[in-house]
Amino acid sequence: MDLLNSLKNNKLFIDGKWIEPLSLSTGQAGGKLFSVKNPADGSEVGSYFVGSRKDTADAIDSADRAFKIWKEKPARERANYLLSIAKIFLENKEELAKILTMENGKPIKESYGEVAGAAAHFEWYAEEGTRQYGRIVPPTNPGKRHLVIRQPIGVTACVAPWNFPLVLWARKAAPALAAGCTVVSRAASQTTLCTIAAMKLIEKVNLPAGVLNLVTGPAAEVMNEFIENEKCRKISFTGSTEVGREIMRKGAENIKHLSLELGGLAPAIVFDDADTDVAVKGVLGAKFRNGGQSCIAINRIYVQKNISEKFTDKFVEAVKKIKVGNGLKPDTELGPMIDKKGVEKFIQHIEDSVKKGGKIQCGGKKITTGEYAKGNFVEPTVISEVKDNMLCMCDETFGPLAPITTFETIDEVIERANATQFGLSAYLYTQSLSTAFKAGEALEAGTIGINDDVPSTTIAPFGGMKQSGLGRECGQEGLEAFLETKHMSMVI
Repeated sequence: MDLLNSLKNNKLFIDGKWIEPLSLSTGQAGGKLFSVKNPADGSEVGSYFVGSRKDTADAIDSADRAFKIWKEKPARERANYLLSIAKIFLENKEELAKILTMENGKPIKESYGEVAGAAAHFEWYAEEGTRQYGRIVPPTNPGKRHLVIRQPIGVTACVAPWNFPLVLWARKAAPALAAGCTVVSRAASQTTLCTIAAMKLIEKVNLPAGVLNLVTGPAAEVMNEFIENEKCRKISFTGSTEVGREIMRKGAENIKHLSLELGGLAPAIVFDDADTDVAVKGVLGAKFRNGGQSCIAINRIYVQKNISEKFTDKFVEAVKKIKVGNGLKPDTELGPMIDKKGVEKFIQHIEDSVKKGGKIQCGGKKITTGEYAKGNFVEPTVISEVKDNMLCMCDETFGPLAPITTFETIDEVIERANATQFGLSAYLYTQSLSTAFKAGEALEAGTIGINDDVPSTTIAPFGGMKQSGLGRECGQEGLEAFLETKHMSMVI
């Protein structure tokens, strides 16, 4: 399918049809166009019509009508649709990945991985959805039977962010559809085109009209409709903790079902018995993947004093070799940041660290010359001798900045690593099984990578502790998030 030549003037997908949205000001047909820019050079990637709150309400109505049909379909029939979606994603991975890189800026090889990850979610939940088992509970009184069954919650809003717009959307939509829910999706404004492209592919598998919808529009308008519309029974959201708090406050009015994957401030702890080469490679990957623009990116690096100099020297050497460039170039390892606001925060954190005594080991600046002049490119940066009160250690940088500090004992580093409101993920490097268990169990985070820089997987639960979220995605828990539990007591 020629997706690359269909990036202009894209419409909303509601009730199985592509429609031009209503005007935000008049409520009549004729929504305005939003132009998506490539963060590598500022060029236009494509455009889409901006929807209104009324469009979102129409999509919810469509999903509500479709729910009555979709929930009654056998789980195996729903699974076949999901398998078809996975297949068509993989068949068109070249175009999907290219659109993703043009919108987001990430290296093309990472975009290939994201498309494959999105397909994997649909594949896995196609099968997991056929295993929504209930149970029969032994009665306490003669002549009774107790049945426990699982049923889909209903219309679900899936809201994915710009940093992983395909895989995080699939992580929500796939289990929702497998469970028997219908879906209304909103993609982030900066990366809506790849989601639109994915929807054009999904259209080819002939889902019943209204089962899967895509709306655009101002985030506040769309989210308020999701929250206040009683037909929308569930919201699955990935984004900032600040927005998550607001969704919880407003959602309380209707006791809205929520799954929230929010901000992170992931620590990486390198113990002195770690394989230094393994640790350097792992921290490098978990820090600079997607340009550090990830909720599970390493934000704080703690290295035990005995090996701090050795680790830092090797790490800095590796960071200096990172190839920065346009994500479409096959040798690029670090693309541009998503926007100027992200660059400004990156520079602010560096300046704050230097002011408070941190030492720049490499990088530290925005790149403004030659092919980089029109893009949001920054140097991959390492700062040593950082302190816990620096911005880069207590605020999510969301960029390619790696701050390194030292520690002496396991108890000390656990206390420091846990001294935050966030608890999404954490990483530790050690060859001691005892240390791995002690630190892994003590760290307050939903996912722990032990000598592993890619701990997230479709088959295991993912989510945060403390103010990093509510509920779990992926694994069996990811399906359960879209199911209600019903008890049926029967006298026979």
